[in-house]
Amino acid sequence: MTVQDDRREKELIALFQLKKPQNATRSGTDAILDLNGLEIPFELKSTTSSSVTTVRDFGLDHIKKWQGKHWLFGFYNKEGTELKYCLYASPLAMAKWISEKEAYILSDYKLAQITPELLTIDILYEIIGQKDSYTLEDAKSIQKKQYTAQQYRAKMDLPNAYSPQKMLAILKDRCRYLIERGSTLNNPHILASYFQGWEQITTNHAQRLRELVRDALQDNTPQRDRAT
Repeated sequence: MTVQDDRREKELIALFQLKKPQNATRSGTDAILDLNGLEIPFELKSTTSSSVTTVRDFGLDHIKKWQGKHWLFGFYNKEGTELKYCLYASPLAMAKWISEKEAYILSDYKLAQITPELLTIDILYEIIGQKDSYTLEDAKSIQKKQYTAQQYRAKMDLPNAYSPQKMLAILKDRCRYLIERGSTLNNPHILASYFQGWEQITTNHAQRLRELVRDALQDNTPQRDRAT
């Protein structure tokens, strides 16, 4: 996160009277709204345009992270110095956009699960040569830096070495990683048209957000389909 993005996030947290999780990395939750003792997890985004950028390398892990999350969008002037208005989105309001992105990448992720299992010991021999056992350097030549030192050691099934079958498993892991990495989307945008008709929060930010969240928890109709 850039310094400017961090400043905007802190501004939104203060304006809407949210709080940071005790462990800021917990499930990737940016902020929490305390609603009468009920903790509501929030994803915070800010933008200086009419659309919103999301994340680099968007994949299934982000879809899992965002399930059940509430969203708060801050729209700033082009310089990023002045907050113009905010939008709130319930999990239901974001479900359509998230499901569209999931559908786009799902076939690639299925390919990532199926293809590694098609690799055979002969393919391993073709890639790294046929040996009775393989060294740590052999394993690193396949899996590069995707394992920690502890993981490399833990996968050794021979004294300070790897059997051909274990090396095949490492090759499958590498194949899966490469396909999954290639299947991610590069920073998909939430277009301005997606927000059409949504209520812009410009005053009484903390109070209005809590009202909208209460409505969302009681109403299964996305606010984008309600008259504002």
